[in-house]
Amino acid sequence: MRGAQASRGGRGKAGCGDRGAATVWGVVVMAVVGIVFAAALGMGQAVVAKHRAGAAADMGALAAAGRWADGAEEACAGARRVAEAQGGRIARCAVRGEVSDVTAVVEFGPWAARVRARAGPPGAAP
Repeated sequence: MRGAQASRGGRGKAGCGDRGAATVWGVVVMAVVGIVFAAALGMGQAVVAKHRAGAAADMGALAAAGRWADGAEEACAGARRVAEAQGGRIARCAVRGEVSDVTAVVEFGPWAARVRARAGPPGAAP
């Protein structure tokens, strides 16, 4: 009778092997969810930085193309001001004739997004 009561009550030696298993699995699942969430946030930050770099490059190229007649230095200075207002910095600026070629960089953490843009009149030689 003693063995029958131990197996029916659930307090015998047969039920001891599963104690705490749900807690361990819960912690593992929470860690995996946390890692996936952190990766998604990092990817989102990278996309935002790339869009900001694109906007800075586009606006900087347009600003430089609008001031090409003032000379390359003045045109690139205008591009730098516009890119900084957009939250980026100009890594490279070149003005050849009426065409401007600008590369903007936006940094996020240890990484950086780099985008190149060109602007000028239609049909202008690259």
